[in-house]
Amino acid sequence: MKATFAEPEIVTKNGKPVSVIIPIKEYEEMLERLEDAEDVAYLKAARRKPLHYRPLADVLADLAKK
Repeated sequence: MKATFAEPEIVTKNGKPVSVIIPIKEYEEMLERLEDAEDVAYLKAARRKPLHYRPLADVLADLAKK
């Protein structure tokens, strides 16, 4: 069974919209854009935090202890 929709199909229940049927490609593109937006939001939040640096010798000493 193959169906193609030019526009999203709205499914209603008791006259109220409850879901939408869209092509899988459009759905995947929406997910990709959402993931990109989440990544950008995470990066913006990370940039607001102050950076803390440690000397390399301290990091190597901590790793050697493990």
